[in-house]
Amino acid sequence: MNTQEILTTLKQLGKPQTAAIYQRYGTGHNVFGVLTSEIAKLQKKIKVDHALALELWKTGNAEARVLALLITDSEKLTRADADRLVKDGPVRFLGCYLSALVARSPIAEKTMHAWMKSPGEHFREMGYGIFAVRLKDDPDAITDAEAAATLAVIEKEIHRAPNWVRYAMNNALIAIGVFKPTLRAKAIEAAKRIGKVEVDHGETNCKTPDAAPYIEKAAKRKRCP
Repeated sequence: MNTQEILTTLKQLGKPQTAAIYQRYGTGHNVFGVLTSEIAKLQKKIKVDHALALELWKTGNAEARVLALLITDSEKLTRADADRLVKDGPVRFLGCYLSALVARSPIAEKTMHAWMKSPGEHFREMGYGIFAVRLKDDPDAITDAEAAATLAVIEKEIHRAPNWVRYAMNNALIAIGVFKPTLRAKAIEAAKRIGKVEVDHGETNCKTPDAAPYIEKAAKRKRCP
């Protein structure tokens, strides 16, 4: 499939009601309203196609960009590419796909550390997103010492961090508690000291999970938000 064929297919699959929901997540008007399950079907057909991914990204269409992130060859991803993806966005809608792509790339560790310290909200958000994904996919990718240090930073900074960084930090806290058994008790204790994390989710029904009870429940299922 080429770019135009994919855009035609996406447009046919789109639903106005879904598009309206997606727009609440900051997609803008270049969106069709395609269910993520349908995008996943296209990804399974295409598998990996780096050149096509680049073309799809250029369209600016929200669903085309989701597909682009899914079919990008992570081995070819450069730091400049990753920075551009964050700047182009929309991060609020694409964040989970973007962080997952970087997390499985050769630049994952250095990019994660750089972004976690970034003054930019979206970059910092994605840095903690990469951290959580790496813990979920391979808990040994993050050492216990590094996870403990990150836990201390989260407890110290979460309440004064920007809105979406707070959300990403909370998810990272949960990931530490779920996927680092040796730090689970410390993560739960930190979560209780932190208390409720306030995040403005805009005109959506999304909620920020309470970390302590979430860790206790999710640890049994080995999943994170």
